[in-house]
Amino acid sequence: MFTGIVTRGEVARLKQSRGVLEIEVHAPGVARALEPGDSVSVGGVCLTARRVRRKRFVVEATNESVARSTLGLLAKHAAVNLELPLRAGDRLGGHIVQGHVDATARLSLVEPDGDSERMWFSAPAGVLRYMVPKGSVAVDGVSLTVVDASEQDFEVMIIPHTLETTTLGTLAPGDDVNVEIDVMAKYAEKLMPATPPRPR
Repeated sequence: MFTGIVTRGEVARLKQSRGVLEIEVHAPGVARALEPGDSVSVGGVCLTARRVRRKRFVVEATNESVARSTLGLLAKHAAVNLELPLRAGDRLGGHIVQGHVDATARLSLVEPDGDSERMWFSAPAGVLRYMVPKGSVAVDGVSLTVVDASEQDFEVMIIPHTLETTTLGTLAPGDDVNVEIDVMAKYAEKLMPATPPRPR
């Protein structure tokens, strides 16, 4: 489990072998806290550390993870958002994030708003149905608040700190991102009756 409060690392090496994408990430602070077998969020995708060195770690993404995310678009030296799992007693600074990407979305528009930026992402209808104003969404692993949502896209506001410390500040219209909707919305839908009960 994660919270969407991320740090940043850099892709040092990529290797495709036997249906697995091997990603080596340079991130000294994160690497020092990892052991082989630990979970780590890379670009919003929960992966397992396969090998850990002093300043780098290696994760593997299966074809399923690559097909459902933007991991297959990564290139050497690309920046990626990283997060270690939440520990009991840690502050929940963002919202509950599982690292299970629901879909990819595409940045369609960026507008400055003072020192912040408003971003609109076009996304599949199956994702947009869960978006509500002031609700939560994870974009490339970053916990954000939904400003507004329509049948075509959703809007978020990115504050200066987030623009500076995550990969969101480097995005341009046409770029794809990983999106994870709030798991609480999924459970709420699942628990709602299919049809309203008849009045007695």
